[in-house]
Amino acid sequence: MLNYQDFQASDNTLAGKVILVTGAGDGIGREAALTYAKYGATVILLGRTTKKLEAVYDEIVAAGNPEPAIIPLDMKGATESHYRDMAATIIDQFGKLDGLLHNASMLGVLSPFAHIDLPTWNDILQVNVTAQFMMTKALLPALLAAPSGSVVFTSSGVGRTGRAHWGPYAVSKFATEGMAQVLADEYEKSTLRVNVINPGATRTAMRSRAYPAEDVTKLKTPADLMPTYLYFMCDDSIGTTGESVDAQTR
Repeated sequence: MLNYQDFQASDNTLAGKVILVTGAGDGIGREAALTYAKYGATVILLGRTTKKLEAVYDEIVAAGNPEPAIIPLDMKGATESHYRDMAATIIDQFGKLDGLLHNASMLGVLSPFAHIDLPTWNDILQVNVTAQFMMTKALLPALLAAPSGSVVFTSSGVGRTGRAHWGPYAVSKFATEGMAQVLADEYEKSTLRVNVINPGATRTAMRSRAYPAEDVTKLKTPADLMPTYLYFMCDDSIGTTGESVDAQTR
């Protein structure tokens, strides 16, 4: 069995591909966008903060990689019409979408279940589940227009085994796993593959909010995880669908 964590890509592994990355301004999303561009993809950078997206854009261009596109979007407030318009623009400009990395997530505040307030619950489920549903649904025609489309969802250890105080975030990641399984089963006989990556403990701002006292020097960096993220976006993973994998060894 292939060890995704050791996957080695060639220089032009993603040449000619168009890949949308959500949460592209920070952490794993930023690193994935830079990595996909390095290996030849035209990356669509989606995120809340335009300034951060512009910084990633500038870094990609400065490295001489394909010029990316920017979509500033707050997934907490975006509606179905926003995603339909986005999909139409992608089809108009690129004619297809080869990859979609659902990386953006909202953590919220860790607290006992009895203390979770409804607005927090709704916000986290909106960003982590409902927005991803609306986006994926709108982008399906563009993904199916590609020779071999790939959708990659981001999960978590608490999306496989629930943990005290992780409340809505954990529930949202269980839903992510389920959504990916439904899509993978529905499109099993098509050109579209759907998989899930659990990044594990990684040196990101979200991780530091959850574990403020943790020694970050002992954590993997987003760059350390990129072999797995590359594999599931490149043609080597054609035929691999419905998988939920870890980006690092536990």
